[in-house]
Amino acid sequence: MQDHEQSTKTESAYRLLRRDILSTRLKPGAPMKLSTLRESYGIGWTPLREALSRLEAEGLVTAISNRGFAVAPVSREELDDLTRARLAVEMPLLIESIENGDSAWESAVVTAHYRLSRCKVSVERFSESEVDEWDEKHAGFHTALISAARSRWLTRFQATISDQLRRHHRFLSLAPTIRAAAGMSAGYEEAVSALEDAMAIEHHTELMEAALDRDIERARILMAEHIGFTVNVYVQSEDGGRASPLLAQSVPGLASK
Repeated sequence: MQDHEQSTKTESAYRLLRRDILSTRLKPGAPMKLSTLRESYGIGWTPLREALSRLEAEGLVTAISNRGFAVAPVSREELDDLTRARLAVEMPLLIESIENGDSAWESAVVTAHYRLSRCKVSVERFSESEVDEWDEKHAGFHTALISAARSRWLTRFQATISDQLRRHHRFLSLAPTIRAAAGMSAGYEEAVSALEDAMAIEHHTELMEAALDRDIERARILMAEHIGFTVNVYVQSEDGGRASPLLAQSVPGLASK
């Protein structure tokens, strides 16, 4: 009974911390002091340590020698690597899903697209709750697109990559406004424009239509472009529009943005 109770507390601690890491409420790179976390979340020492160990194994938390834990940082190098991994894993899942999808899959894709279309977010004046809702509906749309794929291992890899990318995307979506508030206006307009492209429903609609039409080649091209839109937010905000050579090769059109 005691072991079950301990396991339940550990699971609860793990889920709470994971949620706030993925939503960047716990900022990338921020120290995770056990005493502060224990007070903020009402978590005991043992469940907290066990939860942090699990999160470290997932790459969401890093252990710092003699200094405890920290939220795993985000970086341009990591974003490039994750994006290439997403292309390698999600593209075959999309193709397989288009090939195998039935009427139930079609309905799920249309429903997920409709829910996403109902999320109205201003990229310059968004609230945290609005971003939460859009993030959930956007993830739901992409999950629906690949839901008819049959590869369990690729689906597992995709879920892991998606979680890591969610942190990067969530943090990057805030970058233009954070930088502007700090007086760093260079690249602001370009970054906001790139963010609007990444969140626009029109491109998601094109992707949905290509999938439902079973047009694999067009769906493949649109997916690659869609992934490039999100990366371009960071490119414009941090690098003044200079895409990395490796990423530009992987995502058509990014080099010219």
